Amino acid sequence: MAHNINYNEQTGKHSFFSVKEKAWHNLGQVIEGYPTSAEALKFAGLDYSVEKRKLFTYDSENNNGDPESDILIPEIEVEHFFATVRKDTDEVLGVVGKDYEVVQNVDAFAFFDSIVGGDGIQYETAGALGKGERIFITAKLPDYITVGRDDLIEQYLFLTTSHDGFGSITAAFTPVRVVCQNTLNAAIRNCSNSIKIRHTASVKERLEQAHKVMGISYKLADYLEQAFNHWTQVKITDKELRKLIQLAMVPNREVLQNLQAGNEVDLSTHYTNTCDSVFEYAMNNESQQMETTKGTVFGAYNSVTGYFQNVKNYKDDETKVKSLLFGGTAQMRSQKAFELCEDFSTGKIQLN
Repeated sequence: MAHNINYNEQTGKHSFFSVKEKAWHNLGQVIEGYPTSAEALKFAGLDYSVEKRKLFTYDSENNNGDPESDILIPEIEVEHFFATVRKDTDEVLGVVGKDYEVVQNVDAFAFFDSIVGGDGIQYETAGALGKGERIFITAKLPDYITVGRDDLIEQYLFLTTSHDGFGSITAAFTPVRVVCQNTLNAAIRNCSNSIKIRHTASVKERLEQAHKVMGISYKLADYLEQAFNHWTQVKITDKELRKLIQLAMVPNREVLQNLQAGNEVDLSTHYTNTCDSVFEYAMNNESQQMETTKGTVFGAYNSVTGYFQNVKNYKDDETKVKSLLFGGTAQMRSQKAFELCEDFSTGKIQLN
């Protein structure tokens, strides 16, 4: 199952829901109105709980004195380690230490509700991956970032947590352009757009972190609105745009050194073709011909984010989500483009 969305054999449904349209995946329940957290939990197939169970070693040659018996008798308890088990299916999701605290799916939604006091948040998508060891939630905030007169950017929060012992609870802010659904993972330089919370953190600590997430959102939204509107007023030539794209898409130091030395003949075909695809998107996509984007630094930034969201082919939907939202290539290249646009618009760098 390439998409890796959890399929619950007991209910006969995939563990995913989306409001009005299939956002990241072509699976799951599509609903018309925004659900409450309790409804979203059920629609997404996340209404299961996880528990820690003791681990034991078994001797296959000592099955109750009968070598042909399928019944294995536990011999030695494995100290300090536990299995995380999905209670509705009895599937083992991972192995964790004694201090690991299970964050139930319902608690993840409660965390989201606490961010905005349960008022105004709109759950858009939620789902589970694999056997249910990883869950994700995206929710839309009520306000918009307005660029120019009619270019709107919606504000989203997304949260992911796991039951397999890998990774922290992560809550992050990400704006999405309405016109072309570009995921803009922009963060103020030296300021992350996400917060990571250990599974050993107390409920009180998690709630305190929830308010920090909201603070990040307000800070970023205000900053981005000012920055993006400034970028719409800064013109960029086609030659400068191509250079910005080349710098944003640099995969390693060797490519950067070739660019700086003007040795474009030594650049790989894959890298060159990728830059050409981004430039073509910048020149020809309808969303790039708006007043706010055509020939502007804001348009240059959108050419990179738009390429990764709307043009690039991914192995599957999960790969796309990870690349855009979980620190993958798309997120890193978009952040680099953000920094380049910021520096160019303030005169810190030239793109000759």
